[in-house]
Amino acid sequence: MTAHRPPFRDPALPVARRVDDLLDRLTADERLALLHQFTPGVERLGLAAFRTGQEALHGVAWSGPATVFPQAVGLGASWHPELVRRVGEAVSRETRAMRAKDGRVGLNVWSPTVNLLRNPLWGRGEEGYAEDPTLTSAIATAFTRGLRGDHPLYWRTAPVLKHWLAHNNEAARDTSSASVRPRVLREYDLRAFRGAVEAGAVAGVMPAYNLVNGRPNHLSPYLEEELRSWTDQELLVCSDAGAPSNLADSQGYFATHEEAVAAALRAGVDSFTDHGTDASVILGRLRGALERGLIDAADVKRAVRRQLTVRCLLGEFDPELDPYADESRFDTPEHRELAREAAEAAVVLLKNESSPRGPLLPLAAGTRIAVVGLLADTAKLDWYSGSLLHRSTPLDGLRERFGRERVTFAEGVDRIRLRTASGTRLRVAESGSPGPDGSQDTVPDVDGSLDPALIAGRTDLPPLTADTEGSELALIDWGDGVLTLRAPDGRYLSVAEDGFVRASADEPGGWVVQETFRLEPLEAHEAHDGGHLLLHLGTGGYVSVAADGVKVAADRASAEVFSVETVERGEDAVARAAAGADVVIVVAGNDPHVNGRETEDRTTLALPAHQDRLWRAAHAANPRTVLVLVSSYPYAVPEAAALLPALLWTAHGGQAAGTALARILAGDVSPAGRLPQTWYAADADLAGMLDYDVIGGRQTYLYFDGTPLFPFGHGLSYTTFAYEQLTAAVDGEEVRISCTVTNTGAVASDEVVQVYGRAVKPSVPRPHRELLAHERVHLAPGASTALSFTVPVVALGFWDVARGRWAVDPGPYEFLAGTSSADVRRRVRVEVPGTAPGPRPVLETGLEAVDYDEQTATVIVDRSRVSGDAVTPADPDVPGTLLYRACDFGEGVTELAVTAAGAGEVTFFAGTGTAELARVTVEPTDGPYDHTTVGAPCDVRDVTDIRVELCGPLRLAHVAFSG
Repeated sequence: MTAHRPPFRDPALPVARRVDDLLDRLTADERLALLHQFTPGVERLGLAAFRTGQEALHGVAWSGPATVFPQAVGLGASWHPELVRRVGEAVSRETRAMRAKDGRVGLNVWSPTVNLLRNPLWGRGEEGYAEDPTLTSAIATAFTRGLRGDHPLYWRTAPVLKHWLAHNNEAARDTSSASVRPRVLREYDLRAFRGAVEAGAVAGVMPAYNLVNGRPNHLSPYLEEELRSWTDQELLVCSDAGAPSNLADSQGYFATHEEAVAAALRAGVDSFTDHGTDASVILGRLRGALERGLIDAADVKRAVRRQLTVRCLLGEFDPELDPYADESRFDTPEHRELAREAAEAAVVLLKNESSPRGPLLPLAAGTRIAVVGLLADTAKLDWYSGSLLHRSTPLDGLRERFGRERVTFAEGVDRIRLRTASGTRLRVAESGSPGPDGSQDTVPDVDGSLDPALIAGRTDLPPLTADTEGSELALIDWGDGVLTLRAPDGRYLSVAEDGFVRASADEPGGWVVQETFRLEPLEAHEAHDGGHLLLHLGTGGYVSVAADGVKVAADRASAEVFSVETVERGEDAVARAAAGADVVIVVAGNDPHVNGRETEDRTTLALPAHQDRLWRAAHAANPRTVLVLVSSYPYAVPEAAALLPALLWTAHGGQAAGTALARILAGDVSPAGRLPQTWYAADADLAGMLDYDVIGGRQTYLYFDGTPLFPFGHGLSYTTFAYEQLTAAVDGEEVRISCTVTNTGAVASDEVVQVYGRAVKPSVPRPHRELLAHERVHLAPGASTALSFTVPVVALGFWDVARGRWAVDPGPYEFLAGTSSADVRRRVRVEVPGTAPGPRPVLETGLEAVDYDEQTATVIVDRSRVSGDAVTPADPDVPGTLLYRACDFGEGVTELAVTAAGAGEVTFFAGTGTAELARVTVEPTDGPYDHTTVGAPCDVRDVTDIRVELCGPLRLAHVAFSG
């Protein structure tokens, strides 16, 4: 080795040896500096500055224009792992190409999001792939493989999975706790992460803001107990933005920030994303933790080793050998084609009713089309979209495909004027240029954090004024009374940091959306002429009219009173357009920055009333009406599903969305997208946002007992398929399944073959059916294909809480093949070997409180700040109940001992009986983690269910039996 080439620069050495050499060359201060997201360079070693984190959910985001692919939920709807792998590859190539021109573009990409879409009201549902862990894992594995690249050593980009763990609510997301019992944890939430990690294409994970079982995710014991046990590879854990500070601030989990960062580092967090580019705050806290002995040099070295491993794999230490160093493919014809292909693959045909004239879709050549609706001529972006290089709206696509002369358009906005109490009307200045695309004048910090008080908006345009004529405004009601107002030139009313209202934005957008308003009716005693106050939602202030322009008032007393003068209702314009067409395409859906987004959950599944009126008006004027829902999430539209002849859904499809939709409607491509989550018929079908127990709460297609509007996996095509020769056989530790699928129609199409399984006689509550495998295949008319699937027997199992291990019930299992979770075409029954669980060995292990079979009115909390669980009443004034089935007491016991913290009573019953077996009073302890053990006589024998009632603010950890 030459003298000037240290071992960490020697590519012939193992990565671990190189990283250890570099670690030894760094000083203690230099190592510490590497723990912040923005790490400084080390000039004497030739190390450049580095940062963790680059958003790349469906294209490179926040770094300028790039190819924009469909939202993640749309990629999930493709059920097409190979396509998604190619999308990941394109995203990573563009990341490398952009980094070559701008060093601020990072190669450690924070993507994909693998949180399961448990509840369709979750505001960030657009970021996930599916409600099912098997499908999510398959899509995530494909995407990360594309991001990583296929070189045996070097990585094109280093993907980080988000958000560890059980994260499905935005309201109080930094302080709420998900109560996740062991079966749900292992059978549901962890499985979404495990597949991609075991596939070797993941560089690490990002913990979520919320708590799980009372403990912040940034302290999750499962980072070490589960995540890092799945692979021999070093995994980097990057904190979410601002989350380390939350540990001592909003969560109050620690008294000091030094304790907080020390605990996070010991739990496995390696890179701290906090305080933007200012590393001094976090480094000061870490130094304080070192000085107090809360962490030591080994803790720092362990975290730095993981980060340096990623940097080595990215080729930083030997750029001359990096196969991706010269990557320049950006906005290529292949990437544009791939964006269109992905958008087409994501379209789901929900309904296509046949009539004497045949099905309405595909549209015949020469059809006169009316394209109407609030999303008919727009290409919406979301918070994690890049800027569009190309744009195609549904109107664009249909005019291009069918000819401009055959396609008419009516947006369907309500056209209004706002009149003040003095008789003047709001006036928009006619001069000025449009605002920036997406109205994101204030760009996010590169770590993804923004000051919540920050107000976007331009100040170089004149504010609104008031005069006797006023301007006509387009009013769009997005639901829940949330409005946007648009000027005649297409600019949206927005509020800048100076408080003035201007028509300055191309679209609603930004971290704090400054383009949304609410008309707040005055109370009866203060109303006159139907008066309203105009509330600006971004600032929480009310609009007022002053001599120098229209602005947001600091208090309600200064607000202007407005009445709304309707010039034209949107449904009237829609009805006119619909009446003169052969077919009406109503394009409805959501704006990803409004009513359902990061920081904001939805309140209902219902389509906003404004858009509901539009499809009804179109259908009344022309029964040949198609409803196209372009949205980040499902809607409950039972009447539309019953009345309209055709429905489609697609996520926001990126830059090629309009072209893709037009090609589907025209029949150039047969739709083959499938629903990645259940579409429920009503809000009443949903469990609560904070009910994370999918088993007990009967959630997702796995456990839902009702009838969905459209089931998981549903999707139609323009042809028909026959399923034949389904076979299944157990071969050692695997089940081998095969079937033949034939295109029996006249149109070439993809089909998504779905294989489900279910235990016929389960010993514990199990899914109605569970996705085991799938494959998307293309078949010409009359063509057949034989498909084979291999499923591990353990995939049929469940987590045996009585013994803390996986178990497979022996006995008959059904294997189902079909086109959705509800449309089963063939089934076969097979005997599968396993081990009968038997009764609980409580004499050996006692009862861990968290290992219940059923519960009522309890939640799981942290037994200590480091690890372990306990159970407590959800409301200390309401008793909670735990049920443990089939407890084996043998020849009998005479005493039990309760380990608990807090204060209260624990009462034991046998089965459904009312006679007490034992009652234990727990006197107040010094705190929630100060456990005491209290004994009591207990006479019970043989095998019986045990019911435990908890009263008061106590935390039950364990019950032991003796005698």
